[in-house]
Amino acid sequence: MTCVIQQIPVEQTLSLRREVLWPDMPLEKVKLPEDSDGWHFGAFLQDVEEPVAVISLFRDALGPVPAVPEPGDSATGSTTARFRKFACKISHQGRGIGTALLDYTLQFARTELGAQTVWCDARTATSEWYEKRGLLPFGDRFYKGAVEYLRMRIDFSTSETSLET
Repeated sequence: MTCVIQQIPVEQTLSLRREVLWPDMPLEKVKLPEDSDGWHFGAFLQDVEEPVAVISLFRDALGPVPAVPEPGDSATGSTTARFRKFACKISHQGRGIGTALLDYTLQFARTELGAQTVWCDARTATSEWYEKRGLLPFGDRFYKGAVEYLRMRIDFSTSETSLET
């Protein structure tokens, strides 16, 4: 499925963030204090005014790392970015739209922000999806409310990715 990805204002991400990630919570739950400091992207289908997928990107230090670095671990001390509030309309999942949006965001982080590592807090239910796209788990599992999460990252200096510079 062909989509167009473009930078959007944070306000254009909020309703989809809520719809997909926290549907039973008030809109305030999906707003982040750092939203004004980030880059927000949306994936649009032809003739559709609202994005069908959204993601937000921030310059952010890497979350907790293992006490003993893994072989080839160059993330410590490198430029890092973090993506958050990644959501794709349920009716549009499985069509490659989320993958295209994530690839675009990772490429932007790498080329525009100079990030060597990009990370996220992934719901454990989606961790396999992220692994198929080159992100690897690190640290301990944790909870936000009743939802279990795992930190995941991609390190461009050691990862084999489809991203080109």
